Amino acid sequence: MRAAVLVVALASTAAFAQDRIEPVPKALVRVGIDEKLDAALPLSLVFTDEAGHTVTLGSYFRPGRPVLLTLNYYRCPMLCTLELNGLVTAMKGLAYTPGDEYSVVTVSFDPRETATLARAKKQAYLEDLGRPSAEAGWHFLTGSAESIEALTKAVGFSFEYDKDTDQYAHAAVVMTATPEGRVARYLYGVTFEPATLKLALLEASKGKIGSTWERFILYCYHYDADRGRYSLAALAVMRIGGAVTALVLCSVIGGFWLRERRHRLVG
Repeated sequence: MRAAVLVVALASTAAFAQDRIEPVPKALVRVGIDEKLDAALPLSLVFTDEAGHTVTLGSYFRPGRPVLLTLNYYRCPMLCTLELNGLVTAMKGLAYTPGDEYSVVTVSFDPRETATLARAKKQAYLEDLGRPSAEAGWHFLTGSAESIEALTKAVGFSFEYDKDTDQYAHAAVVMTATPEGRVARYLYGVTFEPATLKLALLEASKGKIGSTWERFILYCYHYDADRGRYSLAALAVMRIGGAVTALVLCSVIGGFWLRERRHRLVG
């Protein structure tokens, strides 16, 4: 009897919860990310930097230097600020500095925004980061609707403008790109682990940045999309373990052989 009552109660609760489910707002239906890993970025697109100069996206891609790409709008009252604040916090935990080992390109997807606003955002975030040399490595861009549409389509970033609130519905994501301008990884959320950010940059650079030890560590890890971070790769560890075991055995056998040879020569 108790079991029957429990089943009825659970069923009633589930039905009530189902009745309470609200439909997804229209502004969010077409919002999201369609990952386009290894897609080529349209590097010839023209934007305006924070100083008011006309630049191409490709001008920020250099040999051996990966790029962090973020799509935000500077008047965003909440999500963009949280995302960029989280990115700065993660960057503080890295030994790498924008402009030295990697570059950061932040592009506004609101075509109404100007270089003046981009410059104010850059100054605020550089002050928060606290690394003066990063001024040459973190770029804040604005652009035309055509350039914005081409870039967001290339990386699968969909957003929606809400006229009632004069705001955009969008996802929170940071992308890494290779020095050649191809999408390497998507990192979601408003907080980022420094270790995950470092491994993503190492991966995007294809071993061109970082110490020998850091490149070795990257070999042992793979990106776990479900967990949103890099996890220890069992196969790589087994391979390394097998190689180390083989070297140890060779050393032991070689040692025995040398000692035996010396005994024969002495005898």
